[in-house]
Amino acid sequence: MGAINRAIHYLDERLQIQQLIDFGKKKSVPLHRETVWYYFGGVTLFLFIIQVITGILLLFYYRTGPEEAYESIRFIMSEVRFGWLMRSIHSWSANLMILAAFIHMFSVFFAKAYRKPRELTWITGMLLLFIGLGLGFTGYLLPWNELAFFATKVGTDIFSVVPVIGEPLLRLLRGGEEVTPATLSRFFGIHVAIFPLLFVGLLALHLLFVQRQGMSEPIGWNEMPPDKTKSMPFFPNFLLRDLLLWLIVLNVIALLAVFFPWELGEKADPFAPAPEGIKPEWYFMFMYQTLKFLPAKVLFISGETLGILVFGLAVVLWLIIPFWDRKSARGEKNRALNYVGLFVVLFIIVMTVLGYALH
Repeated sequence: MGAINRAIHYLDERLQIQQLIDFGKKKSVPLHRETVWYYFGGVTLFLFIIQVITGILLLFYYRTGPEEAYESIRFIMSEVRFGWLMRSIHSWSANLMILAAFIHMFSVFFAKAYRKPRELTWITGMLLLFIGLGLGFTGYLLPWNELAFFATKVGTDIFSVVPVIGEPLLRLLRGGEEVTPATLSRFFGIHVAIFPLLFVGLLALHLLFVQRQGMSEPIGWNEMPPDKTKSMPFFPNFLLRDLLLWLIVLNVIALLAVFFPWELGEKADPFAPAPEGIKPEWYFMFMYQTLKFLPAKVLFISGETLGILVFGLAVVLWLIIPFWDRKSARGEKNRALNYVGLFVVLFIIVMTVLGYALH
């Protein structure tokens, strides 16, 4: 204990750690029936940390290129000690990170935690979710297996129906007209460099906003008498609970990775016909299935183009919701918007289930 105390004293003299501890003790977390949703932001952060650590370990052996990519992944899974485990943890944590981010987003939405002064916190959080989806999409192709190749082809084809910018955007992503080794190289660069840098920068801003503004309180919290409101210190109470949940999540990932290891599948053959059952990852399934339900033509516009435009408009409105939901900005309840949010949740769930049931 003497050595630990000396080390703490050494660091405190140079970094003023005690000031950070005192700051954490002054911060409090409101206690109410929705307090449990506060933890999903931290879970998302923890899963991103796992992504970074396992991704770096995989990079030690991964090689880009249509021949090298598949063989390097197979080498990792069969020859590298615990390589299969690292890949499974990386894949499972990626999916769970997006799931936790969706839960966090909807909990913030229903709690109206995007209202003033947290508008920028909401926007940075939404941008983090978009980049997280981009990380999942670009990382899916890197093993260069059959399923990933044709799923990427289907996914990038959707960009071509966007009016005006669709075709140039498609060629920019693919590096040409088709999914080729150039596409793999571009996705690799985006996945390991561009998106992580953007994510870390936005994450720093997001955490700064959260620390400066504190946890959001329910609508009407400030009008309640002091004896009716409860809170707990952020440090150490909330932080220790957060860390306990992180430990539970780590065990869940380990169990999933061991008992349901991520398969590699067959190597991609660009000249082979697409196998049956090709579908996007689960977090894009609701969009994919919706587009399949639309007719070929709706008045003078194609069904796919109309669907993409509607989804794009919905995303923009969802992103800027703090600026047009004036009721929440005034501290009032907005039940109509809650019904809209409930419809969105049910729509995503139903379309995702249908997507897997019909394929």
